[in-house]
Amino acid sequence: MNKDKKQNFQALWALLRFDEQGLIPAVVQDAKTRQVLTLCYLNRAALTRSLKEGKVYVFRRSLRRLMLKGETSGHVQQLREVRVDCEGKSLVFLVRQKVAACHAGYFTCYFRRLKGGRLVTVGRRVFNPTKVYGR
Repeated sequence: MNKDKKQNFQALWALLRFDEQGLIPAVVQDAKTRQVLTLCYLNRAALTRSLKEGKVYVFRRSLRRLMLKGETSGHVQQLREVRVDCEGKSLVFLVRQKVAACHAGYFTCYFRRLKGGRLVTVGRRVFNPTKVYGR
């Protein structure tokens, strides 16, 4: 790693404020459309690996482990840009999404809208989750 890049990473780490569990939330958006795809949590290892490899890694709280987003499905997220909020408490990842971000088969996890007190599906499925995950 060159000296400038190392200094940039040091400045980033100094700014970030991980929570008491050592996690920081990241909103993931499609780089082209700016559509919000999902919200994930990263620990230091996930963020380090994401920055080094250019693919989104997350900390799966339910499994208590680091994993590549799209590890099972192959629907990886290529990291295009990272933004940090004013207090260093959250991130925005702009990504190039392969196929879909949602485990339910939709491009975005936000495929439902509240309309007239009811949830209405506004997206369309782009893959069959049973075929991908076997559930």
